[in-house]
Amino acid sequence: MASYRRSLAVSVLFTVFGGPGLVLGLGPWLITRFRAPAGESADQMVLAGVLITAGLMPLFESIVRFIVVGRGSLMPGVPTEHLVVTGLYRYVRNPMYIGVLTALAGETLLLWSHAMWVYLAAVALACHLFVRFYEEPRLTQTYPVEYGRYTRNVARWLPRLRPWRSTAS
Repeated sequence: MASYRRSLAVSVLFTVFGGPGLVLGLGPWLITRFRAPAGESADQMVLAGVLITAGLMPLFESIVRFIVVGRGSLMPGVPTEHLVVTGLYRYVRNPMYIGVLTALAGETLLLWSHAMWVYLAAVALACHLFVRFYEEPRLTQTYPVEYGRYTRNVARWLPRLRPWRSTAS
């Protein structure tokens, strides 16, 4: 039970004060001070809200899944003990990043500034490079057989239509 509490605390702190919190909170605030331009349509605001909400759901689902299934946290310094290939990870390898980018797209639509569009593109590129050159090599080294099978069946960014079923699950 203590390890669950520790993993939860690390994941929540990392989410709020680390990667997702910085990307979704500090970055947009520094760019726009959270001031939206006047004259936004109700449709634009509703769509932005839907994107933000839809984007946060995979992040929260991943927190729970990494703690309960993976027995670890979201923070790279406190990794999971087990490879997580259940839940949204049966459809796409990086639902958490896709969620953060979706929420950021919602913020970009809501705050509507050229700098936010550039920021969104930069964050998407940074996510891709981090996944490609840090996470994937680390996971390949840590779980060579499991992760190899997983990457052959589940795409990095484009979700499958049907969930992948690991033979281990």
